[in-house]
Amino acid sequence: MAVLQKDNALREMSVVSLSEIAIKQTRGKLIFREEDVLLGIAALQLRVLPYTVEHARRLFGLPPHHSDPFDRQIIAQALAEDIPIVTADEQFRLYKGIEIIW
Repeated sequence: MAVLQKDNALREMSVVSLSEIAIKQTRGKLIFREEDVLLGIAALQLRVLPYTVEHARRLFGLPPHHSDPFDRQIIAQALAEDIPIVTADEQFRLYKGIEIIW
């Protein structure tokens, strides 16, 4: 999961990350109940950032440094919104214009 953060007061989680968690939970790759995920979002005071047409448009010009479609959507979203990403995934650093926190 990547958390997008505009400033110290506002933390955003991409709806793409929420979708990925739900899909992995359904496939048995993660063991989370829906309620636990929603409680975690509330406890961390995350705003769930919707995925828009503008975010999807950014995928057209995105270099293929990362093959994971969820991560590519998060990268496109961060570029469109000019939001730093909190992630340990080193491949995110290959994209110009993204600030990585962590």
